[in-house]
Amino acid sequence: MDKKRLPIGFEDFKKFKEEDLYLVDKTLLIKELLDTGAQTTLLTRPRRFGKTLNLSMLRRFFEDERTPEGEKIDNRHLFEGLSIMDAGEKYLAHMEQYPVISLSLKSAKQSDFAMAYIMLKREIVAEFSRHQYVLAGKMNGNAQEKYEAILNEREDASLYADAIRFLSECLYKYHGKEAIILIDEYDVPLECAYFGGFYDEMIGFIRSLFESALKTNPYLKFGVVTGCLRISRESIFTGLNNLEIHSMISENYSSCFGFTGEEVQEMLAYYDLSGRFSEAKNWYDGYLFGNREIYNPWSILNYTKSVLSGNQIATKPYWSNTSSNGIVKELVEDADDMTRQELEILMDGGTIEKPVHEEITYGDIHTSKDNLWNFLFFTGYLKMKSQRIEKRNIYIEMAIPNEEIASIYEQSIKEWFDQKIANVDRSSLIKAFEEGDCEAAENFISQQLMDTISYFDYAESYYHGFLTGLLKNTGRYMMQSNRESGTGRPDLILCEKKFMGKAIILELKVAKTFAEMEEKCEEALQQIEAQDYAAPLSADGYRPILKYGIALYKKGCMVKKAE
Repeated sequence: MDKKRLPIGFEDFKKFKEEDLYLVDKTLLIKELLDTGAQTTLLTRPRRFGKTLNLSMLRRFFEDERTPEGEKIDNRHLFEGLSIMDAGEKYLAHMEQYPVISLSLKSAKQSDFAMAYIMLKREIVAEFSRHQYVLAGKMNGNAQEKYEAILNEREDASLYADAIRFLSECLYKYHGKEAIILIDEYDVPLECAYFGGFYDEMIGFIRSLFESALKTNPYLKFGVVTGCLRISRESIFTGLNNLEIHSMISENYSSCFGFTGEEVQEMLAYYDLSGRFSEAKNWYDGYLFGNREIYNPWSILNYTKSVLSGNQIATKPYWSNTSSNGIVKELVEDADDMTRQELEILMDGGTIEKPVHEEITYGDIHTSKDNLWNFLFFTGYLKMKSQRIEKRNIYIEMAIPNEEIASIYEQSIKEWFDQKIANVDRSSLIKAFEEGDCEAAENFISQQLMDTISYFDYAESYYHGFLTGLLKNTGRYMMQSNRESGTGRPDLILCEKKFMGKAIILELKVAKTFAEMEEKCEEALQQIEAQDYAAPLSADGYRPILKYGIALYKKGCMVKKAE
C-alpha cells in the first residue's frame, strides 16, 4: 500500500515528518498550554499514552534549537498542515523563541540506586552535550569549568543535584531568554526504586534536581512534567506553590493524550479498515479523561499493524507494564474478602466507588486498599465512569476499561489460583470421588470456590478452568480435559496412573438458580450415558469407571454419582 507507516516505537516528533509516519495531530496542546499560563504543569496519564511524543512536539515547537557550533536549526516545516498553524499569531509568536531543556527519566529502570543514578546522570550529560554551544558564549571561568566537568561525567554528586537549574542559567546568558524545562516520565525512577527497595535514596536525588529547577529558578520560562502519578508536594516539591496539576479526572488537556474515537475512525479509514472499528472499540476503548472518551494509542497502533499484516486474530493485550502488572498481581494475591468481592464485581462488568487521592506516591501504595485502587486507576488498569464530590472529597466510580485490561486481570487471577491450589492438599477431594462421597466433594469444591475470585460472570468456561486447575497434578491421576471419548467430549476425565486403574468422568453444568442445581446434575449424568463417555475408557481396561454430574451455581457446588 502507498500509505504512511504506522509510528510504533517512534517518540521523536521530528521523525514523523522525516520518516513519513502517520501522525495523530495533538498540536493544540501547545495552544492550551499557553492559554493556561501555568509556571509549572504536571500532566499525569498512564504509560504509552503519548506523553513522550507530546513533550518532543513541545520542544520542536518552542525551541530556538542550535547545532553544536551555534547555528540555528529551523523546525517550522515540521508543523506544516497541523492545527497549531491555524491557531493565530498569538501562538505562532512563541515558535522557536526559547531555549528548551528536555530530560527523560524513563531510562532509570535499574534494580539498584547506583545503576539508576548512573543512567540519570547520563541523561543529564546528554542534555548538556546537546547545548554545548553555550560554551562559546559569555561564560565565566567557574561556570565553564562546572559545565565541562558535567560533560566529562566527573564523579561529584553535587554537580548533578542542581544540574538542570545550572543549565537553564547558562542558556539564559547565551540566549537572553528564560528556558522552558520539559521533564518526561518523572516517576519511572521512583517506581523502580520502590520495587527495588531504594525509594528513599532516589526520592532525595529527584527532589533536589526538581526543586532547584522548578521551585525558585529565575531562569525558568515555564515547565512541563509528565508521569503516571501526581507528584506529592511533600515528597518532591516541598513548598512549591506554582504547580498546576492535570490528571485523568481534569477537563484540561483531556483530548491531548490517547486517541479520541474520531481519531481512531479516521486512522482506520485511512488504512481501509473502517469495518474493524467496533472490534477495536471493544478491546481498546473505555478510558475517560475529563469527559472525553479515549482509546489506548499504543494498543490501537499495534492492533492496526496486526490487521494490516494479515493476522486472523489481531486482538490481544499489547499494552502492559511489567511493574504495574505486578501491582495487579499483588492486589489479587493479598485480597481480603471485601477486595475479592470488589474484583468479582469488576470482572463481571460492574463498578466500584472509591475516594480518589491524587497525591498518592509509590511509598503510599500499601498504606490502605484505597491507595492500591487509586494506583491502579492512575496507571490505567481502571477507568472512571463518573465522579462526585462529598465534603470536599472526590469519589470516582471505577470499572475495568476494556477487554485488553480484563485479560490482564484474568491472567493474574489464574496465576494466583494456580499458585494457591499447588499448596492445597487435594487428596480428600480425590478420596471423595473414589469412595462416592458426594457431600465431601461438594464441600471441598464449594470451599475453594468461596476462597477464589470468579470472572466471566460464572460462565461455564470459568468453572471448567477452575476445576481443571483444582484437579491437575493431583499425583495418582492423569487429567484429560474436553478430549474425544465415545460420541462426544466429556468435560474432565481422571485416569489412575496404573494398569486397570480407576477412571473418573466429571460432567459440569452451570445452573441459573439454586433450585435448578439438582436438575442440572441429572442432566449431566444423562449426557454421560447418552454420549457413552465410558466406552473408550472401558476398552482401555480402566475399572471401575465412576461417573459424576456436577452442577455449579455462583460459589456453590452440587455433586451426584451415577448408580
